[in-house]
Amino acid sequence: MTRTIRASALVALTAVGLAALVGCSAPAPDAAPASPAATTEADALSGELTIFAAASLTAAFDELAAEFEAQHPDVDVLPISYDGSSVLATQLIEGATADVFASADEKNLAKVTEAGLAGSGEAFATNVLQIAVAPGDPTRVETLADLADPALTVVVCAAEVPCGSASRTLLDAAGVTLTPASEEQNVTAVLSKVKSGEADAGLVYATDVKAAGDAVTGIEIDGADAATNIYPIAALKGTKNPEAAKAFVAFVLSDAGQKVLTTLGFGAP
Repeated sequence: MTRTIRASALVALTAVGLAALVGCSAPAPDAAPASPAATTEADALSGELTIFAAASLTAAFDELAAEFEAQHPDVDVLPISYDGSSVLATQLIEGATADVFASADEKNLAKVTEAGLAGSGEAFATNVLQIAVAPGDPTRVETLADLADPALTVVVCAAEVPCGSASRTLLDAAGVTLTPASEEQNVTAVLSKVKSGEADAGLVYATDVKAAGDAVTGIEIDGADAATNIYPIAALKGTKNPEAAKAFVAFVLSDAGQKVLTTLGFGAP
């Protein structure tokens, strides 16, 4: 009798143990089985990506490109072509090939669109001008009117470049007549002359002043928002890598892309 009881108990314990093991190995009732369609977009994208972007986007797009490549390891973002938006637009219209164009104004993207090379694009950032001077503002420039002092060497962007167009809008609104020492083809060149001491002051974007750190001092301009630049981006038609181009544009417009731009001083579109 005792042996029978012990044998029955052993059988019962074994059954409980097996049930526990089965219960541990079985999926939770709420767990969804892995889907064969769970292939990510990153797996689908590959190839090279060529980007043309306004010079003022250098720091932002270098960072965005690096993050995009990290998300899509089979995509190789080639060294980005940075220059004045008007220069880049002209290059595209004359036959240069690229997958994405990011302009510092809507006018220059419109030129590319009218040439049948892109859609209307989407706005992704804004920017305003500041006066850049040497650290500590040794010349004591405080307003746009101070730039008219003939003793100062002042540089600006050329009129056809977005930063040049915005500069003229603000100078005209303030009634300031300026005779610049030079008119540069992109805002990076203006900033470089101020940083090197070749110029006492220059009109550049707020983001350029921020990126320059201690190399320059930025002076805010009253009414600068009257010449706010709106930055649009578009995937170009005839691109060799349309899916990657569309994905990059979507990334720039995403919360992650917008966070990068905001951190670097750009305004929301």
